[in-house]
Amino acid sequence: MGRVSMNRARGGRAGTGADVGAVRSHNSALVLGLLRGAGAAGISRLELAERTGLTPQAVSKITGRLREAGLAAEAGRRASTGGKPRTVLRLVPEAGHAVGVHVDRDELRVVLIRLDGAVVGERRGALDLGAGSEAVLGTVAAEVTGLVRECLGEFGSLAEADSLLGVGVALPGPLDHVRGVLHRVTGYPGWDGFPLRDALRERLGVPVIVDKDTNAAAVGLAVAGEGGSFAYLHLGTGLGAGLVIDGRVHRGARTGAGEFGHQVIQLDGPRCECGDRGCLEALCLSAVARGEVATAARVLGVGAGNLVGLLDIDRVLLGGRTVAADPEPYVRGVAEVLAARTVREGVREGVPVRVAARGEAAVGEGAAELVLGELFGRAGA
Repeated sequence: MGRVSMNRARGGRAGTGADVGAVRSHNSALVLGLLRGAGAAGISRLELAERTGLTPQAVSKITGRLREAGLAAEAGRRASTGGKPRTVLRLVPEAGHAVGVHVDRDELRVVLIRLDGAVVGERRGALDLGAGSEAVLGTVAAEVTGLVRECLGEFGSLAEADSLLGVGVALPGPLDHVRGVLHRVTGYPGWDGFPLRDALRERLGVPVIVDKDTNAAAVGLAVAGEGGSFAYLHLGTGLGAGLVIDGRVHRGARTGAGEFGHQVIQLDGPRCECGDRGCLEALCLSAVARGEVATAARVLGVGAGNLVGLLDIDRVLLGGRTVAADPEPYVRGVAEVLAARTVREGVREGVPVRVAARGEAAVGEGAAELVLGELFGRAGA
């Protein structure tokens, strides 16, 4: 598999990881989240107390444990309006790392990120999801291990890379996010019921989280600052949606929400690989295959309009390799459909449409952020 890029992680070699287990608590997560948000400039203990609602004494104890665990460090002093200058604390980004794996039907992407979300290594190559579980898991395990070794140093197993917190895996749904079990992936029925999380955890020897590609991307976008409620529409080898409602990913009662591509919009339409007829995905991908980008964009816009009508979301974000290859007509086509809907309904403000940040990298980086979620107080985000 060809390597796209790899930057040596500073100070992140095996043997330098933080003692994360010693600081896992709700209040520690709140403080760590604020430290990450403050960046290299850091934040004072007084500001941490004000923003968390914790007492200064509680903040002092928490930050002391974080410093002892290697997750926080002093970042200098800041002038005070009265009294002595305040000590400023910052997150130590290289104290922990997470791997994000994007398993597509024909491609694999693996990224390694630090605690601040910065990518320190990446790999990308071909993959055949239809080759069976043994072949796919073997490729994933080899590439994850190879990338971590390149970035964090040599070791016998991933468990020995003590700054590695775990691996997040994102792939097409439907699947059970809680149990890490795949359902009938469209076009690949052989994966139905496969316990991907447990199988990979056994191979890798580190914690593993499994989620849909669209949910992972939505998590990454929310962490990066996309607030409120939005829909992330992913058009690549398939079509799906990641839904964020009031800042949290909506997975549904059975973690199956977001099967956007399989809403039927044409009764008795063309057969979809899911077994139904007239699905949004079948119509959209068929137009893409014919080179009719404007038609594909209008079909995507109809589906987006259905979501807007149902959920009253703030914005629509577009992503996936098909959109990335030619984004402007997709943004324009979806926006036109939504604008027409706004006029019909007499709504004062329309719903903006734009390309999602991070482009094709959004899924892999979002998968890695799933691993960091518990540490920063957004488990299940």
